[in-house]
Amino acid sequence: MTPETAILVAIGIPLVGALAIALAGRISPNLREAATAITSLSLIWVVWGLLPILMDGGRPSVEVSQVMPGLTIAFTVEPLGMLFAALASGLWLINSIYSVGYMRGNKEQNQTRFFACFALALSATIGVAFAGNLFTLFLFYELLTLSTYPLVAHKGDAATVRSARIYLGVLLSTSIGLFLPAIIWTYSVAGTGDFTTGGILAGKLNDPEIGLLLGLFVFGVGKAAVMPVHKWLPAAMVAPTPVSALLHAVAVVKAGVFTITKIIVYIFGIDFLFEASSSQWLLYAAAFTIITASLVALRQTNIKRLLAYSTIAQLSYVVMAAAILKPLAEVGAAIHMVAHAFGKITLFFAAGAIYVASKKTEIHQLRGIGRRMPWTMAAFTIGALSMIGVPPTGGFVSKWYILAGAFEANNLVAVFTIIASTVLNAAYFLPILYMVWFEREKEGGNEHGEAPFLAVLALCLTALLTLAFFLFNGPVIELESQVVKGLG
Repeated sequence: MTPETAILVAIGIPLVGALAIALAGRISPNLREAATAITSLSLIWVVWGLLPILMDGGRPSVEVSQVMPGLTIAFTVEPLGMLFAALASGLWLINSIYSVGYMRGNKEQNQTRFFACFALALSATIGVAFAGNLFTLFLFYELLTLSTYPLVAHKGDAATVRSARIYLGVLLSTSIGLFLPAIIWTYSVAGTGDFTTGGILAGKLNDPEIGLLLGLFVFGVGKAAVMPVHKWLPAAMVAPTPVSALLHAVAVVKAGVFTITKIIVYIFGIDFLFEASSSQWLLYAAAFTIITASLVALRQTNIKRLLAYSTIAQLSYVVMAAAILKPLAEVGAAIHMVAHAFGKITLFFAAGAIYVASKKTEIHQLRGIGRRMPWTMAAFTIGALSMIGVPPTGGFVSKWYILAGAFEANNLVAVFTIIASTVLNAAYFLPILYMVWFEREKEGGNEHGEAPFLAVLALCLTALLTLAFFLFNGPVIELESQVVKGLG
């Protein structure tokens, strides 16, 4: 298989898998879940097979069709996209294992539709990762929104549907009202929307216009959840926990911060944006989002809502790192996408396992639960420490690089934001950990143990990945260093 063919196959595998899952679901749940596992393993094989080519400096690309002169559907595999695709495909397998335990343990309805829509969402995610230009990226960005709507609305009750409509409404209105005009503006001034090393806008826009176009992109990419375009994310917490894990760790939010980072690097260009004074607002917007979302998280009493606002803050770490416009920070942005994915998916898996085993959803109900669910809460502890940035977790590595980039740029706002938000992260996670391990459960608590084995297995795997990434992050750093080589 040629690399060009592999790109198309990677996008097509989840589509074929969705059909296989739908057909298998009519026969037996076991066959449906086998189809899910085979599809996810096949996707890993194809996507990860492209990695050696990227490490050797290759950039395979393929053009599918020309919609009109200058407007094509095309794909190119570059380091940022490779990282996103490898992360999404790898975590889909673990998420699928977890989903089987969760969906069966919780006796959820419409499980076949759930697994099929998951596959469709992964196809759109790979399309976003490998998009060769803004037009292709926009198409798959929208497909990702549409394919995840049934997952958010899975429960089907009135309250869930209302929240799912907020999810859909915010993401579609921002992308059509802001992201699309930004793309059209870019094509009109640059004559192309191709992702190009060094950017395509140098000499094409004046300083005030640069800041305005950047604003259209940042707030148009609502999936990045930069305030005030963030309300869809807490609303999406009505979804089953495996969907929350998909939204907050694998596909949707990562598609947002990946898109912003890719646009900064390949459309504006780091050097060009660094020289534009009108672009400096982005760092302040990201810093505001980090601190504000962390303060809101402090006030939450529901586990999933706390994790949702934590996600909003953590996403803007990536945006702020990209906005620092220094090589170390750009590498830190990419590393944080991985570290956050491992840590946050672990936290959501643990929250779902708690719900399946005990039906507990509130923080105050976790008192002493570490004795009943030691594996789950040990994994939760690792995920929480990674969000804070404590070694030996992956979150420490990414924060180190972002902080190093901030010092490289002598950016005191970024330095202060990282330190302050780390204190806030500790303020809302450490009391939970103390409650879980050192306080006693109230009398009359319902008898329960761990969640189903597959759910616990999955969350233990992601917790181990969170720890392993502290030591084995070299390939990610090497790959992403190609993006910023010679810049800054």
